[in-house]
Amino acid sequence: MASSSSCLVAVFVAVFLQFFLVSASTKPIDAICQQVTDKRFCIKTLTAYPPAASSTTTLQAVGAAINIAKSYAEKCRKFTEKTAKEKPNLKDQFMDCQDAFHNIILSLKSAAGELKESPDTANYDVMVCTDQTTIVENSIGKNRDVASNTTMKMTIMMNGLIAIAAAATDILY
Repeated sequence: MASSSSCLVAVFVAVFLQFFLVSASTKPIDAICQQVTDKRFCIKTLTAYPPAASSTTTLQAVGAAINIAKSYAEKCRKFTEKTAKEKPNLKDQFMDCQDAFHNIILSLKSAAGELKESPDTANYDVMVCTDQTTIVENSIGKNRDVASNTTMKMTIMMNGLIAIAAAATDILY
C-alpha cells in the first residue's frame, strides 16, 4: 500500500514539475505574443525556434525574435537576387525587392545591437522594416508570374515576423 502512494506522489511531482518548467520556459514568449494580433502564429513561430524556445529572459526572447526575422529576410533577399538574374524582363523590379530585403536585414541588425542601450531605437529600427515591405508590394504586387507571387507570399510572412519583432522590442521599454 505504501508503494502505491509513493508512486502516486512521484507521478504528481513529475506532472507538477513538468507543468512548472513548461510554464516558466514559455513566459518570455508569452509576453511577446500577448502584443501580437496573430498570437497563434507568434507562439508557433517562437516555440519552433530553439533560441527563442530555450530563452529564460525576455531580452533573450526578443533577440531571438529579431534573429528569426533577419534570417527570413536574408532568405527573401537571396530569392529576389536569384530571380533578378533569371528574369531579365523583371530584373529592375526584383533588384528593388532585393534592395528592400537588404535594408530590412540592416535595420534588424541595428535593432539587435540597440536592445540593451536603446530599446526604443531598436523598436523604431524594426518598425521601419514595413516601409521596405511596402516597396516590395509596390514593385511586384500586380505581377502575375510565379516568382512575383512567391515573393508576395514571402513578403506576407516577412510582415508577420516583423510584427513579432516589433512586439518583442516594444515590451522592453
